[in-house]
Amino acid sequence: MHHSNTIDWIPIKKYNDILFTFWNGISKIEINRPSCYNAFRVETVEEMISAIEICRYRDDIDILIITGSGDKSFCSGGDQTTRGLGGYLGKDGIPRLNILDFYKKIRDIPKPVIAMVNGFAVGGGNVLHVVCDLTIASNNAVFSQVGPKVGSFDGGFGSSYLARIIGQKKTREMWFLCKEYSAEEALNMGLINKIVKKDKLEEETIKWCKIIQSRSPMAIRMIKRSLNAELDGQYGLMQLAGDATLMFYLMEESQEGKNAFLEKRNPNFKKFKKFL
Repeated sequence: MHHSNTIDWIPIKKYNDILFTFWNGISKIEINRPSCYNAFRVETVEEMISAIEICRYRDDIDILIITGSGDKSFCSGGDQTTRGLGGYLGKDGIPRLNILDFYKKIRDIPKPVIAMVNGFAVGGGNVLHVVCDLTIASNNAVFSQVGPKVGSFDGGFGSSYLARIIGQKKTREMWFLCKEYSAEEALNMGLINKIVKKDKLEEETIKWCKIIQSRSPMAIRMIKRSLNAELDGQYGLMQLAGDATLMFYLMEESQEGKNAFLEKRNPNFKKFKKFL
């Protein structure tokens, strides 16, 4: 196993607020705003959405890591200095909550997304790792919801999905009290998957990535879809059904229908086995 220092992350595209890099089928989105503990502003989120779109359609990317720069903060949520009336203000002055679009993209992408939590995961930063498929945290990680302290809340994934992970009582505690929880406490409540020493965080995350890369991508894709589908209502069922359609298109029975149409003949579906 390479030591984390020797991993040669290659930049995929240059952005202002994030670093977007690639190595051996793994891509990494790193929020690069250390001056404000990697808080996101409207532009940061636009860049993350752009990067995850690239991840989705690039065949050589199997898996995505999301993290923050430095070793103190993963993400401290919405940048309160850019918060205006009705949302966070972009350069155009229009108030937005576009982080919600990024959360949806994380669930939509048919590839696994791993949060590599390297310090504070606060507010929208806690929700960010919650929405990812897996969370690996450094031993100095701190988890906290702060909405009610700053006059904000996330009633979406940050509440209902969080409650699915850690339960109703604990979720209400996190939101009502806005307490901070250590990596150890987070692991005990099932909020994260694993704790690693700070200097081994990337190495361990890459190890998990490599194991996932050795698994069947279609099986992983369908599991992710299925786990989301139950919680995401008809939208989730549409995603799952879309992938079922994809699988059907790969089958001869489906191709017979298309070929018959193109060849201007009646399809012969009788020749295909029915599984009972």
